[in-house]
Amino acid sequence: MTQAPATAPALTAIEQRVLWLATAIVHQANRVRPNPSGLKVGGHQASCASLVSIMTSLWFRHLRPEDRISVKPHASPVLHAINYLLGELDEAYLPTLREFGGLQSYPSRAKDPDPVDYSTGSVGIGATAPIWGALARRYLTTRGSDAGTGRQYSLVGDAELDEGAIWEAILDPAVAELGEIVWIVDLNRQSLDRVVPNIAAGRLQGMFDAAGWQVLTLKYGRLLEELFTRPGGAELRARIDGMPNPEYQRLLRCDADQVRDRLPAGNAALAELVASLDDETLLAAIRNLGGHDLGSLDEVFASIADDRPTVIFCYTVKGRGLPTQGHPQNHSSLLTVAQMEELAASLGTDLASPWEGFTPGSPEAALCAEVASRLRRPDVPSVPSLHLPVDIGRTPSGTATTQAALGRVLLDLTREAPEAAKRVVTVSPDVSSTTNLGGWVNKVGVWSATERRDWFEDDPETIMHWREKPTGQHVELGIAETNLVGLLGELGATWSRWGEPLLPIGVMYDPFVERALEPWSFGIYAGGQSILIGTPSGVTLAPEGGAHQSITTPSIGIEQPGCVSYEPAFAIDTEWTLLAALGRLGKPGGTASYFRLSTRPVDQTLAAVPTDPAARERRRRQVVAGAYLLRRAASPAVTLAAMGALVPDALAAAERLAQVGVEADVVCVTSPGLLFEALQARSGRGRGETWILDQVFPASRAKPLVTVLDGHPHTLAFLAGINRVPSVALGVTRFGQSGSLEDVYRYHGIDTDAIIRAALDAVS
Repeated sequence: MTQAPATAPALTAIEQRVLWLATAIVHQANRVRPNPSGLKVGGHQASCASLVSIMTSLWFRHLRPEDRISVKPHASPVLHAINYLLGELDEAYLPTLREFGGLQSYPSRAKDPDPVDYSTGSVGIGATAPIWGALARRYLTTRGSDAGTGRQYSLVGDAELDEGAIWEAILDPAVAELGEIVWIVDLNRQSLDRVVPNIAAGRLQGMFDAAGWQVLTLKYGRLLEELFTRPGGAELRARIDGMPNPEYQRLLRCDADQVRDRLPAGNAALAELVASLDDETLLAAIRNLGGHDLGSLDEVFASIADDRPTVIFCYTVKGRGLPTQGHPQNHSSLLTVAQMEELAASLGTDLASPWEGFTPGSPEAALCAEVASRLRRPDVPSVPSLHLPVDIGRTPSGTATTQAALGRVLLDLTREAPEAAKRVVTVSPDVSSTTNLGGWVNKVGVWSATERRDWFEDDPETIMHWREKPTGQHVELGIAETNLVGLLGELGATWSRWGEPLLPIGVMYDPFVERALEPWSFGIYAGGQSILIGTPSGVTLAPEGGAHQSITTPSIGIEQPGCVSYEPAFAIDTEWTLLAALGRLGKPGGTASYFRLSTRPVDQTLAAVPTDPAARERRRRQVVAGAYLLRRAASPAVTLAAMGALVPDALAAAERLAQVGVEADVVCVTSPGLLFEALQARSGRGRGETWILDQVFPASRAKPLVTVLDGHPHTLAFLAGINRVPSVALGVTRFGQSGSLEDVYRYHGIDTDAIIRAALDAVS
């Protein structure tokens, strides 16, 4: 797309107004709005200024309604300024940056009052979100949904490229096929603390190129490019190209005489060219980088290819147009009132009336109205209701693991609720076979935008078949857990983007959940509803040793907002809780879930599932609500509350305690988080369901309590507070060891003998 001469002056005026509004939004929050607490409000005027030209060009010249864009966190005021000019944000919000209920610190889909495509703020995660958004959209469209098309833009700060999550995403083989991905790197060569001495742009460009991306570089604007054609121009280009970043940044702080003294560096031809320029042209030339030249931006955006991802390195000046431009410590510096008044005068605005709009009927007002109309999106369709069973009706027998039960439930769902099952999509970082998804993958196939031949289809010794096709329901990524949860978040947001709910389930080894926890948490914050399954878990994986044993993950469900956690002990518990978790997905007010599953074979008759339909339903409701009484003693002296793989040991301990005259109730805990919410609600501090406490921990049976789990003991320690009873909390507090299950349990003090000793101590 080329620059239309009729709109060029209007576009420049809008660019200047966006700069003013973004700067004024931060100024109002810090220097005008009352601040009784005296706490820092903050904001990033310089970081906003470096992106003003790029964002003005994108929104007012190139974006289409089907495009989506992720804005770097510190440029959120620029996004709000543009939305205000387009009529998408009420003026009353402009002074509310970082105020309770006002504009958020960083763009937020969930909390901001104006349109935000991707929540950002956790460095590296917002940048990669459009990659997973593109995959989620493609998944929907290949399955017949009308999710449309459109580019997925990421506006990325150059310092953000230091984040490992960036490169994990870029290097995934599936990403090289996503031609709708466009990253624009704000190459201002400054981080929070300093001017980066060697930004190594060439190395970064080479890394993107090696990953199969189209790499475009916009370094200089048209004024400098024209000067390069004059006598001495080649020397000028070589001089600027060869400068260390700090030296160039220092020139931005110089007046014209200082530039004339510093720039030639003894080169006669360059000195002659500099001497031929008036002061205004010389200073403008030093600042004429491509990321601030609207015409150059037009040209580079027009050259984007759609057959592979594209990255555009746009050279910019941090603080461009502000008195702080180029200053090495301008990252979060604030303009003074005097500087704001000077800026207002230079931009034709008024600090006393900072939100003044364009004059009705002016070319600028007309362009804003035209762009607002062009970018208007249709309303998101209503989310359809999905029918999901709550109980498939099978009562497992024999010996089974909760990990194996996962695959069984998914296969059962294809028969019991085929329409809902079609919306299930599983994601794995190359561990499908070792997490018992093999049968499910064989049944539904592996998702691919195009069908690929399975060369092992006729191999009789191949048990797991890798049939890649557009109708597949399993997505296999490389070994990068952050990629998996990034994709989970976007698959879990399709209901809110396009009115098409998916039921995404991600499976990874539980020891690696904490590696992925922060990006998964951010995905939940951004509205992504998904199920994350960690398996195998705990020290129960004994022979593989400490390196693959998780300790702290059981408390995730207590601590993670927007998430319900489960650690089932039996296959039937896995079925009921998984169906309940699926029922919470893909709708307003829905929640994510985290499951911790085990590879320990357990005798399923220990579950003692009631045969009476009403009693069975009562058990199911308790399982889903967080706990149930598994063993009821006639006259209990102690209660054993166990979770997950340790339930058989608690039952064995109860039997042996009975032999020495100490009767014990055994409570099977399925969700400590839900029980904690119930306890909070009982005291008026939450919205949990308190009935589960009355049924499972009635005051009439309150006895000393022993809690035990394959994880940190604090996870269940709060249970003693339900009835304020003496308690002993058993669990894992040290790194694991290799060995037999008996040896490892004994080492950590969670074996049957340890439970018996704790019970006797509690009642003595």
